[in-house]
Amino acid sequence: AMKLSTRNQLAGTIVSIAMGEAMASVKVRLDGTDQVLTSAITADAANDLGLAEGQAVTLLIKATDVAVAID
Repeated sequence: AMKLSTRNQLAGTIVSIAMGEAMASVKVRLDGTDQVLTSAITADAANDLGLAEGQAVTLLIKATDVAVAID
């Protein structure tokens, strides 16, 4: 198995892919939950990975900021 330095790894299943000209929006339902996260990746990357609805994937999250807003 591949080892990665990214510690925030979440398993899920692709529920939808919206392909644009340059970017793809990939919605992933986290395993064991009703929570869905959206990833914006290049269309080339989505095609290279052969992503499809129903496919099991791992989300790798690396962020320098997390913003919170309230009304």
